Amino acid sequence: MTHRKAAVDRKTKETDIRLSLDLDGTGTVAAATGVGFLDHMLDHLGKHSLCDLTVRAQGDLHVDDHHTVEDVALCLGEALVKALGDKAGIARYGWARVPMDEALAEVALDLSGRVAVVYDVTFPSSKVGTFDTQLVEEFLRRLAAVAGMNLHVSVPYGANDHHIAEAIFKALAQALRQAKAIDPQRKGQVPSTKGAL
Repeated sequence: MTHRKAAVDRKTKETDIRLSLDLDGTGTVAAATGVGFLDHMLDHLGKHSLCDLTVRAQGDLHVDDHHTVEDVALCLGEALVKALGDKAGIARYGWARVPMDEALAEVALDLSGRVAVVYDVTFPSSKVGTFDTQLVEEFLRRLAAVAGMNLHVSVPYGANDHHIAEAIFKALAQALRQAKAIDPQRKGQVPSTKGAL
């Protein structure tokens, strides 16, 4: 099987990002964004989705982490679209319920080409270390927008901000692992009654 790979470079006045993605990897991740917590979440995303992911980013962190987090998500969404191609043979849908200590995250996604995000998450605090917890939602919304994804994220309970974020990224990874998988019963057909996604 040919690996489904993509690379994206994005350079603006706010960020300079190089990202590569292999959907058929082993979960090897090398993330250096300058935002430590984002690197940690990307490590979970790659490891548990079995995607190989390399990200190098330089951003205007003297302002804050926002532009870097947002633009990494944009690049990842673009790479996902490129690597999936016409989506022939994929499972298309994925879902997961992942516990992280006292927190539980639920993620369901559809690689439909249409964008819809439902985000039902409350963080007890505004920060995990120096990382703004609202940037978790920002990342997910930008990823879904560029990837053309229906993405539903819910955390019914959880008390620790780090655990909540980690559970979300692990659940996203598990859902993506399902959705990107090649279903041999589809025999290479696009999983849509329209014949295209």
